[in-house]
Amino acid sequence: MKRIALASLLAALTLPAVAQVTVKDAWVRGTVAAQKATGAFMQLQSAQDVRLVSAKSPVAGVVEIHEMAMEKDVMKMRALPKGLELPAGKTVELKPGGYHVMLMDLKQQMKDGDTVPVTLVFEGKDKKQTTVEVKAPVKALGASDKKEEMHKH
Repeated sequence: MKRIALASLLAALTLPAVAQVTVKDAWVRGTVAAQKATGAFMQLQSAQDVRLVSAKSPVAGVVEIHEMAMEKDVMKMRALPKGLELPAGKTVELKPGGYHVMLMDLKQQMKDGDTVPVTLVFEGKDKKQTTVEVKAPVKALGASDKKEEMHKH
C-alpha cells in the first residue's frame, strides 16, 4: 500500500503544473441603454508562459480578445485570433486604448455598481487549458481607472 501511495505521489510531482494566472484590478466600462459593446480591463500575470486564448460572459453574446494600436496615424481595433501572450513573471495590462476583453452583443446595460462575471481561458505551451473566473465591477461610463488618473497628475 505504501508503494502505491509513493508511486502516486511521484507521478503527481512529475506532471506539468497547471498555469496559475493572477488577475488584478478587473473592471468593465459602463454603457448607455442602447449600447451593444464595452470593454473589460485588468492586469494579468502568470508564473509560466501562457496565452489568453478566449473569454466568455453571460452578459454578452460575443466575447473577444482585442488590441487597439496606431496604424498610419489612425487608431484601429482588431481581434487577436491567436490570443494574447503572457510571458512568465511579467504583468500584462489590459487597459483602454490597448489590449482588452471586448464584450459585444450585450444583453443588458452595464450600470455603475453592477458586477460582470467573465471566464478567461488560458493555454500553456503544452496546449493544456485552465480557466479563471473573474467578477469585474462596472465603472460608470466616463470614469477612468484611478491609477490612470494618478499618472496624469
